[in-house]
Amino acid sequence: MKLTSLALLTGALMAFGVNAADAPKQLNLGILGGQNATQQIGDNQCVKTFFDKELNVDTQLRNSSDYSGVIQGLLGNKIDLVLSMSPASYASVYLQNPKAVDIVGIVVDDKDGSKGYHSVVIVKADSPYKKLEDLKGKSFGMADPDSTSGFLMPNQAFKKEFGGTVDDKYKGTFSNVTFSGGHEQDILGVLNGQFDGAVTWTSLVGDYNTGYTSGAFGRLIRMDHPDLMKQIRIIWQSPLIPNGPILVSNNLPADFKQKVVDTIKKLDKEDHSCFVKAVGGEQHIGAATVADYQNIIDMKRDLMKGSRG
Repeated sequence: MKLTSLALLTGALMAFGVNAADAPKQLNLGILGGQNATQQIGDNQCVKTFFDKELNVDTQLRNSSDYSGVIQGLLGNKIDLVLSMSPASYASVYLQNPKAVDIVGIVVDDKDGSKGYHSVVIVKADSPYKKLEDLKGKSFGMADPDSTSGFLMPNQAFKKEFGGTVDDKYKGTFSNVTFSGGHEQDILGVLNGQFDGAVTWTSLVGDYNTGYTSGAFGRLIRMDHPDLMKQIRIIWQSPLIPNGPILVSNNLPADFKQKVVDTIKKLDKEDHSCFVKAVGGEQHIGAATVADYQNIIDMKRDLMKGSRG
């Protein structure tokens, strides 16, 4: 009888131990690089506060210097969730391990319900360049090899327009093509004369002068460039790109993972201004699946095949 009771007690303690272990005390939020790190950390402090309280965790803000750091973090179980992921970076994760992450949703524009954004080529407002062809023989800035708007989409367009690849500067169309590291660097590179033209991202929805409802312009305007939109001109735009997915790692214990998903959605509803700061635009969560990103996944697969070839 005592042995049975002891066995039951031991079993109960073991079960309790498993449950306790299933609730991590630390949560790792991945933040894509390529923008001002101090501002990105600042924009996500409210997320940390919200998650720490809701989940009884210590949320670590994992700011990467480039997109690859977040990709590897998700694949290597070092990052548990991402609120604002590049579609091309998600495609990289999916192609290497389709079961690494789940899509929580897609960000949707608060103003018009649109679910996409554009890659745009910008030049200085006082430059003579009015169209893409005007940049022949000029210096050009890309953002990051794992950025959708900062490389994948313009790369596809330039290959069709000019031929060649980024490695041969699209058959010598540009004098040089440089990966600056991010969208903010691309914009600053145009402003300071490092690039004659460069790509960045924007919703193209809302007021031009305020940098539109979402995109890289708004972050720079908030920082220290209030007159940014008077200093630049957009001379090319891509077809619509699906907004980035919100991701959660499948490495988390199932019950806890569901709580994380619920907390992300709660953040959007109960502290929407915080959510807006974190994702970089006036947006909320909408439903999404892998199918929404299939075109990006296919483009990324072709690009990876090409680089291996």
